[in-house]
Amino acid sequence: MTESAKQEGDVPAGARELLLQTASDIMREGDIVDISLSELSLRSGLNSALVKYYFGNKAGLMKALLDRDMAGIVQAVDALMAKDMPPEARLRRHIGAVVDTYFKTPYLNRLLMRLVRESDDDEAHRIADSYLSPLSRAYDKLIEDGVRQGVFRNVDPQLFYFTTTGAADRFFSSRLVLKHCYDTDTLTEELRDRYREHCIDFIMSGILATR
Repeated sequence: MTESAKQEGDVPAGARELLLQTASDIMREGDIVDISLSELSLRSGLNSALVKYYFGNKAGLMKALLDRDMAGIVQAVDALMAKDMPPEARLRRHIGAVVDTYFKTPYLNRLLMRLVRESDDDEAHRIADSYLSPLSRAYDKLIEDGVRQGVFRNVDPQLFYFTTTGAADRFFSSRLVLKHCYDTDTLTEELRDRYREHCIDFIMSGILATR
């Protein structure tokens, strides 16, 4: 959309956010980490030229989507760590939130890895510094608090991060396994709730200190 074709009032209110959410919906429903601009336009009801206007190109749209989703996660983790609550309760809530996050955005880790791999060094470092490092520090503190209070075993926070996020990412990005082995490829809320309870029980059993 050129400036001559676009006047300030021509763009619907909330168009940028609608493009991001539509891209998210397409990737979630298709179990993919890419979109076509024609489908984005059809689903959103917006001119695909708005992608260039707001994001520069499709790659810019993908980066903006990652920023939207990851910023929300970092903010939620920071808010949880600021709460005055026992380490065990905090961790149980966090594990549940991780499962909910990957249910909502099952493409997230694949998109993150793709953008880090395809970006130049400066952008890769920006992604790591903005989103991965804060999460790593939160896990360090979360485990440290529990160990100090005698609630958790002294586990490696880095490995625990991969265990927790990997469990959620693997499940919700395995639609083909669900389809061919379990005769379903639908990520229902009932399935999410069952898996949330399962993950909390299994992961907590591995980290809680013997009492």
